[in-house]
Amino acid sequence: MAETTKRIRMAYFLCLRISCADRVLKVMGKNGLKRGKKGLEVYVMAEVPSNITLADQFAERFDGFSIGSNDLTQLVLGVDRDSSELADLFQEQHDAVKFEIRRLIKAAHKAKKKVGICGQAPSDYPDFAAFLVREGIDSISLNPDSVIKVIRRIGEKKFLDLPVMGKEGQLGAVANASPGLDPWVLLPGCRGRFSTPWTAAGARYRPW
Repeated sequence: MAETTKRIRMAYFLCLRISCADRVLKVMGKNGLKRGKKGLEVYVMAEVPSNITLADQFAERFDGFSIGSNDLTQLVLGVDRDSSELADLFQEQHDAVKFEIRRLIKAAHKAKKKVGICGQAPSDYPDFAAFLVREGIDSISLNPDSVIKVIRRIGEKKFLDLPVMGKEGQLGAVANASPGLDPWVLLPGCRGRFSTPWTAAGARYRPW
């Protein structure tokens, strides 16, 4: 496994404390998976408030952050994500959740680290995806059936006041649209792209 780390980006789930991060990275290193060696990158999932409050310290230990919006919402709002009785209270677009995400993106970029999101929220709520892009997130994962809907929403000028990439009135331009390659879509009103690999299950937004 250590021989192929150039192709691997690992994510550490539910990292509650800095000491946990240090311990896990140490164990990985002893087993041939040293962060930075042969291109190995290790990200931390931003799922608990401590990942955000101590973002500067986590940034010293990891190559980036990946927001788990479901768990983060559960722990910020104190609402069980699996409870049908509390479903109305589980709101990923809650102002408190957005505040924490905004704070993380700012702290991570200050440390020159990237932030992505792999939760369900951007696929379910295009307005939430637009919020993430507006705040400067580096990548967004989407379900295949939500890609076009989210692209259209983000491309609307009322959400993003950025230079247009592509022809006026055109949703986008697709390039390299061959199986196994990395097709991408230019977004009007957005300095970025959603890459939609045919071999992948979804799509990701990447700023230029």
